[in-house]
Amino acid sequence: MALGFLLPALALLGALVVYPIVFSAYRSMFDASGNTFVGAHNYTRIFTDADSRTAMRNTLIWVVVAPSLVTVLGLIFAVLTERIRWASAFKMIVFMPMAVSFLASGVIFRLVYEGDPHRGVINAVLTTVHDTFSSSSVYPGAIARPGSPLTPAPGNAFVTTTGIQPGHMVLLPLVGLPAAQLPKSATQAVPAPAPPPDGISGTVWLDFTRGGGGVQNHVDPAEKGLPGIRVQAVQAGKAVASTTTGPDGTFAFTKLPAGTYTLKLPGGNFAAPYQGVTWLGPSLITPAIIGAYIWIWAGFAMVLIAAGLAAIPRDVLEAARMDGASEWHLFRRITVPLLAPVLTVVFVTLVINVLKVFDLVFIIAPGSVQPQATVLALEMWRVSFGGGADQGAGSAMAIFLCLLVSPAIFFNLRRFRQEQ
Repeated sequence: MALGFLLPALALLGALVVYPIVFSAYRSMFDASGNTFVGAHNYTRIFTDADSRTAMRNTLIWVVVAPSLVTVLGLIFAVLTERIRWASAFKMIVFMPMAVSFLASGVIFRLVYEGDPHRGVINAVLTTVHDTFSSSSVYPGAIARPGSPLTPAPGNAFVTTTGIQPGHMVLLPLVGLPAAQLPKSATQAVPAPAPPPDGISGTVWLDFTRGGGGVQNHVDPAEKGLPGIRVQAVQAGKAVASTTTGPDGTFAFTKLPAGTYTLKLPGGNFAAPYQGVTWLGPSLITPAIIGAYIWIWAGFAMVLIAAGLAAIPRDVLEAARMDGASEWHLFRRITVPLLAPVLTVVFVTLVINVLKVFDLVFIIAPGSVQPQATVLALEMWRVSFGGGADQGAGSAMAIFLCLLVSPAIFFNLRRFRQEQ
């Protein structure tokens, strides 16, 4: 009678679990066509193929980093919830990502990590903070007008090609800037007034007339000055004076000692604005995806650890406090040892989970960097169905992944039986 009741479940498990494992093991012994027996060739390919080795390396990073950080954060959150009034709201907020599918979470974090600060949340915050303390240039891409007194210098700067004596006025035309990019404060450019005998004056302007016309290296009507450009007077390789252009692009130095000067427009005037960090690039793609995973699973770890924390006898904690133990010693010497079984179960469960991670990597990583972000589960799919069309090698990778997961599964089962 017992076997009769168990038979439907056993049949279902056989069809959905046992048969796929057995067939995958059989299929892994054949080539891509499925007609030629290749033995263990597909398994040796896992360790010799460059993409497979990258997948194993990334999977190892996931196994070491992600479960550890999630477990630690879950422990911290669980301890904090016992010391704050709004513990229920805090738990709900931290656990809420578990209610979101991995597909939706991947789409969310693909936008969060977007490189364009106008779309990516993280880069929008980074650029805002950066620009608060260090203003960005409003003239990126500007170049000197050919035939003008300016020539490029290291660090995106421009310097005058000839020495300038006090008492002279100089025109410094720039091009390469869209007129719509100019600041709203920019006004009609004018030649700077003649300087005093101990001064140098000049104009920095956009030497471009809409619709054509105008004279090169000459301030024409309707041409705009470039306000806010820093100008330095350099003598013997050292900046001895500095000023900033006005709305009409004019500037002036006064009380300069006698001598010959070079005018310099520092590179900070023309540096490209700070655009944040390339989170979805080859170097940061794996840490970025792990960050998304932590956001999702920290609530899971917190709930399980909080349940174990609630089961700790309070009289043990009170006795330790009576003996003079500080909260840190209480946490390190009593709370963590008593939570060791729960922490182990959480950690091992997360290890099993990260060995199978697929959807987050597939969705968050752009196609151009997926080879750098790939993990074993994604590589298994890619080799079998994502363009590789080699189900023999994909089946070998599936069996290899199953073997990696098995020890953690058996460890969890053994602990469950011991607890029972």
